[in-house]
Amino acid sequence: MTDIKPIQFDGEEQSNEVRANILQQEPFAIRTFTPSQCVISHSAGSYHYTPEGRKLADFTSGVLVANLGHNPVSWWNRVIDYLGLEAIKEGGEYAKCVPLTAYNAITEVESLANQRIIANLQAAPGGSRINQVMWSASGSEAVQKALWAAMKRKPGKDMIIATRDGFHGKKGLAGAVTGSEHDKERDDRVRFISFPKAECDDVETRKQALDLAPYQQELDQLWEEHGDRLCCIITEPYLGGGGSYHPQKEYLQLLQSFCREHDLVFILDEIQSNFGRTGPMYAFSHYEIEPDIVLLGKGLGNGVPVSAAVGRKDIFECLGYGEASDTWSANPLSSAAVLATLDEFESTDALAKGAHLAGIIETGLVRLKETGAISKVRGEGCVWGIECADLGDREGATVANQIIEKCYLGENDSLAIHLLGALAGKVLRISPPLTMCPNECQSYLDRLYEVCQQVATG
Repeated sequence: MTDIKPIQFDGEEQSNEVRANILQQEPFAIRTFTPSQCVISHSAGSYHYTPEGRKLADFTSGVLVANLGHNPVSWWNRVIDYLGLEAIKEGGEYAKCVPLTAYNAITEVESLANQRIIANLQAAPGGSRINQVMWSASGSEAVQKALWAAMKRKPGKDMIIATRDGFHGKKGLAGAVTGSEHDKERDDRVRFISFPKAECDDVETRKQALDLAPYQQELDQLWEEHGDRLCCIITEPYLGGGGSYHPQKEYLQLLQSFCREHDLVFILDEIQSNFGRTGPMYAFSHYEIEPDIVLLGKGLGNGVPVSAAVGRKDIFECLGYGEASDTWSANPLSSAAVLATLDEFESTDALAKGAHLAGIIETGLVRLKETGAISKVRGEGCVWGIECADLGDREGATVANQIIEKCYLGENDSLAIHLLGALAGKVLRISPPLTMCPNECQSYLDRLYEVCQQVATG
């Protein structure tokens, strides 16, 4: 049994007590490691607050969820309206509003959410193939359902192509198409292809032309060996969990062309990248592709758990009654959150704010390479990865942890930053809400520069 000791910080008595209690109450396996183990009392806009009252800029958006910021009042008011919760003010033992779960039943708010999300997707460049929604509660469930549908489309065609080093989840088929063939015992129906990591490992290398020949050759070889069984390709617009690798658009276009040529289902996992994270509303518009199925999640509900596979009706109808059902899919609370999020994006300048913020973030992060603590920077829109350098006898992973801790502690309790644990060992994700104040973002980027300097010289 691993002996894990609670993380403790001077002057954080309440937080320290909570950290110690959590370690006793829960298995540490449910929590991703980060050197800060930040305890959050409440959140507002682009900031978290600890029980001790310390303010931290959230450079994670709650793991790419709060694209609009935490708890926007206008968004909450919309959620409440869609739930019909005005009746709660009338008093009585029970509030008159939609149920919070409606398993094997239908609510009008679900129907409206379907209508709105389909219309929004179809209006986006590249969304013309989408005409149905298959709801779920988590990202891995959306992946699972999309793969089930693709595998049932044609009898005997049950083999999946996935891009190596991607992340689609930990459960079932979602776990089977995550990582690579070398990670663990694999589902024999999954085959992996290369992703152009070396060709997009920094903002500068990504500007270079991509030689598609070796990737075409891999695909052709798979078709020659398994063409009678191949049913789909699943990939991400960028490798998120794999270290924030954002490919040249020609790579994704090649995968789409291969699918069109051989009548395979092209599945794009946008769970981390939808709702403005990479720039436009959906990453497929940015990459100029038209997937058959798009997987949505995280920012889709701005904090309320919800996900969906959206795509072609003829593919989804390959599944029979109940084959994609579960307790929480299309529940009214999630539907209301999706509608409120769509309202905010369609009636405000959130995307324009994100586009403006993107330039500030890129400039601030590229500057970090001057410190020596950061070796590579890659990303787009409001989602970036900074790769930590090896410094003497300190490996990049150690440098990453030191940066996280120093950012969390701030400078004299000011300009503190909340970061997640490193991706792929030594890559720190920088992904503030799209709505963060540009001047405040710049101040925190300057603080991050100071931290990197301190770590580099320490």
